[in-house]
Amino acid sequence: MILLYLHNFSYMIKKDNMIKIGILKESANESRVSALPELVGAFQKLNAEVWVEANAGNLAFMSDKQYTDQGAQIVSRNQILENADVLFVINPPDFDDLKKIPAGRILVSAMQPLINKELVLYLKDTKITSFSMDTIPRITRAQDKDILSSMATIAGYKAVLDAAMHLPQFFSMFMTAAGTIKPAKVLVLGAGVAGLQAIATAKRLGAQVEAFDVRAEVKEQVESLGAKFVMVEGAKEDKNAGGYAIEQSDEYKRKQQELVQEKSAQANVVITTAQIPGRKAPILVTAQTVSKMKPGSVIVDLAASSGGNCELTLNNEVVQKHGVTIIGKTDYPATMPLHASQMYGKNLYNFFKLLVNKDGQLYYDWADEIVKQTCITFDGQLMNDRIKSMYNL
Repeated sequence: MILLYLHNFSYMIKKDNMIKIGILKESANESRVSALPELVGAFQKLNAEVWVEANAGNLAFMSDKQYTDQGAQIVSRNQILENADVLFVINPPDFDDLKKIPAGRILVSAMQPLINKELVLYLKDTKITSFSMDTIPRITRAQDKDILSSMATIAGYKAVLDAAMHLPQFFSMFMTAAGTIKPAKVLVLGAGVAGLQAIATAKRLGAQVEAFDVRAEVKEQVESLGAKFVMVEGAKEDKNAGGYAIEQSDEYKRKQQELVQEKSAQANVVITTAQIPGRKAPILVTAQTVSKMKPGSVIVDLAASSGGNCELTLNNEVVQKHGVTIIGKTDYPATMPLHASQMYGKNLYNFFKLLVNKDGQLYYDWADEIVKQTCITFDGQLMNDRIKSMYNL
C-alpha cells in the first residue's frame, strides 16, 4: 500500500516494507559500477535492501560474491527494472530498458539532461521520477555528493599521466653525467577540479606548470599548488552559474587566444579542461596555435566530448597535427574503475540519504535546493528550473 503526503513542499512515500535499491550493470563500454559492496551495509541502515544485477561489478574488480558477502542479493536485470523502487546506474539505461520501469519508480543516474532532451521528455511522459547526479548544485553542502568533481579529479590525474606517456622527454629535471635535462613545461587551461588535479600531478612529476582561468578567485588555489597563474583581465563572471564557466565576449576571447597561443608555443604539454554545461566547449587552442607549438608537444583535451577546446581535437581519438599529439579521450574515469566507482558510489549514497527520512521512508523535500535541482522529472512534470527554461516548458 502506498500513502502520499504533500505538506510544506515535501512528498513522502510510505511503504510497508524495505526500500528496494537496484544496482544495474553498465553498458559494454563502461567499466564502472554505481556502488561497490562496501556500501551495501550503509544502504541497509537506511531501511533498504540491495539488489545487484549479476556481474555488475566485474569490470571494477568486484565479484558477485563480494556483494552477497555484504548482504546484497544478485538478481536479473529485468527483476531490477520491473520491481526495484530505486534504480542506481551511472549512464541512463537505453529505451528498451526504460520501457520496463513502471511509473513512479526512481531512476538515479548521470543523465546529462541539458543535451539529452529525448530522454528527459520520455521520463516526464512516463512519470518516472529521475534524479541526475551531474546537476548537483556547486554549493558547500553538496560537495560530498558532487560526482562531477569526483570524476574530474580522476580525469585531471590521468590526463597528466597520459601526456607523460606520449611526451618524448622527461617531465622532471635531471642532473646526469650526460648533462642537465630540463623539466617539461605544462600549461593547464581551466583551474576547476580537473585542472587543479592536473596541476598537482604535473608538479609531483617535476614539471614547471602554468595555469589559466577566467576566474580571478582561483589564483590562490593555483599558486598554492606551486604553479604560476596567468589570466586575461576583463572576464565576465556570473554568481548564478553555480561555479561553472560562462560565455565570454568576443573581445575577451580574442585576448584569451593571444595569450594561449603565446603560452602554448612555450609549453611541452597543454591540458585543456574548459566546458560550459549544455553548450559546445569554447575553442581555446586554434589550429594556428597548434602549428606554432614545439614538435613532440602533447595536448590533452578533456572537453573532447563537447566539441573540444582544441580546434583539431577528435573525440575518442589520438591524432598528430604539425608534429603535436592531440589526445581527445574523455573516458578517463572508466580507466580507473575501482576508485572511480568508489567515489561515485559514496557521492550517490550521500545524496540518497536526502531522500530517506528518519523512519526509513522515501521522502522528497522540495525546499532542499539539492533535491530540487537534482530532480529532473517527477509525476509527469519537469522539476529542474534550468531544464524547464531550456526546453521552454
